[in-house]
Amino acid sequence: MELYKKEFISFMLECEVLKFGSFTLKSGRQSPFFMNAGAYITGSQLKRLGEYYAKAVHDNFGDDFDVFFGPAYKGIPLAVVTAVAYSELYGKEVKYCSDRKEEKDHGADKGSLLGYKIKDGDRVVIIEDVTTSGKSIEETLPKIKAQETVPGGIKIVGEIVSLDRREKAPDSDKSALEVITEKHGFPVKAIVTMNDVIDALYTNGNRTVITDDLMRQIDTYYKEWGCK
Repeated sequence: MELYKKEFISFMLECEVLKFGSFTLKSGRQSPFFMNAGAYITGSQLKRLGEYYAKAVHDNFGDDFDVFFGPAYKGIPLAVVTAVAYSELYGKEVKYCSDRKEEKDHGADKGSLLGYKIKDGDRVVIIEDVTTSGKSIEETLPKIKAQETVPGGIKIVGEIVSLDRREKAPDSDKSALEVITEKHGFPVKAIVTMNDVIDALYTNGNRTVITDDLMRQIDTYYKEWGCK
């Protein structure tokens, strides 16, 4: 496992973004772990977060893109800090764009987008926190495609999320990330997967965070909800 991935797992724990216990998800599933990107609240945390996203984007997609698109609301700060970090780490200026939940009908920046106004010819990387069902991309893609003047004018290079939970999407035995890729034709990657987390904290870790008892709960959860 790459060093930045190991560091990111420790970082999520340090910021209390990744927690273990008993949590009811939006889907109704009862999960022994939970990730909340909204728990990154300080300047230094956001700076480091942007660096981890930037490293994962570079690792998975290289430099062949122009824009980071962060879906409202949590994706907005994620896209911003990733753009800042990418400039600092790799010397490439990447534009930032986000959607508005409600279209603005006045001022010089009226419209449905914040930041850069994406257009035909742009190559876009979508920046999200985590996806379990794949529902969010069904709301995001039409907003991006609405900016095209010709079909396929805007290329989605890929999507990056913090954590791949490695659980099956609704009505599928595959993960939400795999379902999105199959349906829409672009890769969806994560900074780390739950396999990485288990490897770092249990298989090759000291088992103080993921104990034997907690690992049994995780195994039980994955027997029911884990993707193939």
